[in-house]
Amino acid sequence: MFVVDYDDARRAYLWIDDPAKAGDTRAVGAIARAQQEQGSLPEGTITSIRRIR
Repeated sequence: MFVVDYDDARRAYLWIDDPAKAGDTRAVGAIARAQQEQGSLPEGTITSIRRIR
């Protein structure tokens, strides 16, 4: 599980089931952008993505 912070102080949560992808920082960013395009994550400028679990 990851917490996604936005430039306007919003926060969303991102769950990645694949451990290999969850360990790859670039893959996590790409997954977050893809989920934004699909509407699973809110639109906006992502400032950070941190693993919390």
